[in-house]
Amino acid sequence: MIQGRSHIGRRLLRDKGSLFGLIVIGLSIIVAVVAYFIAPDPSPNANRIIVEIGGRKPGFSQDFLLLPRQRPRTAVSFLGRLAGGREDVFDYIPINSSVVQGDSLIIQKFVDEGVEERRAILARAPHEIRRLTFWLGTDKYGRDILSRLLIGVRVSLAVGMVTVLLSLSVGVLLGALAGYFRGRIDEVILWLVNVIWSIPTLLLVFAIMLVLGKGFWQIFIAIGLTLWVNVARIVRGQVLAMREREFVEAARALGYSHRRILFRHILPNVMGPVWVVAASNFASAIVIEAGLSFLGVGVQPPQPSWGLMIKENYNFIITHNPMLALAPGIAIMLLVLAFNLLGNGLRDALQTTP
Repeated sequence: MIQGRSHIGRRLLRDKGSLFGLIVIGLSIIVAVVAYFIAPDPSPNANRIIVEIGGRKPGFSQDFLLLPRQRPRTAVSFLGRLAGGREDVFDYIPINSSVVQGDSLIIQKFVDEGVEERRAILARAPHEIRRLTFWLGTDKYGRDILSRLLIGVRVSLAVGMVTVLLSLSVGVLLGALAGYFRGRIDEVILWLVNVIWSIPTLLLVFAIMLVLGKGFWQIFIAIGLTLWVNVARIVRGQVLAMREREFVEAARALGYSHRRILFRHILPNVMGPVWVVAASNFASAIVIEAGLSFLGVGVQPPQPSWGLMIKENYNFIITHNPMLALAPGIAIMLLVLAFNLLGNGLRDALQTTP
């Protein structure tokens, strides 16, 4: 029995796990869109490097002397800022104290714990003193972890989206052809599925990247081209069962073409389990991208990626500041858990009769 979308939606919302997943995914999408407007560091890639305050713990606060930069800032439109942030107007100089003496502003520049440097600037020169709090600390380059965490959600959602689109496009097409036409076409596609299935995912991604090259979108495409086999196997099985149904026989008797029967009559009735696999593939893609970035072959710095953030800060786990690596790890865990819970909720909603 084909279940209405309204019934599936109500069951999803009644399930606490899938509701939690939907909330987390919805919040992640909102954060990804407005990341540069809510991040404490709105510079491109949240790449404001202040090496003097590198490796600080969550909640660390520091006074800064803000001096206007010499080079003019390029004007950025609203959409430009939404997509890539905007350059800082000021240089951020960490200070311990400041005092005005005559026409000079005397500052004690923070260099390291117990080390400072005395400097003097004209008091009438444009400047501002501001106190900043780094709620999740700073990495070894002095960049704000919270800002990079917020902007890094874009990479995880983007890789999941590209992966799902590719895996569904390839998997649904090949699985539908194999299940509907059977025979030699089915044998060839099953052979290809078994070959892809036998190769470890990371090795297959590396091989595809050798062909496509190393880059931002190449890694997304490489991951997408490795996760279509689950979709193909499920669609093949569903189409094999559906092609024997009475309405398909009636469509053949009316002289409808194979393309019309397959894409307008069969596929719309077998897509339920595919959406469950799509949610699982979304979660798998996030984990694979994080692993590749950790190995140094995924997203390249300075672009923030949760896996890359773990790589840059994992040494702090056994030292004084484990949160630098735990924060992106927890973010990965929550987003992957959200998609898995949504997939479980979809499965239960599709299997339950109204």
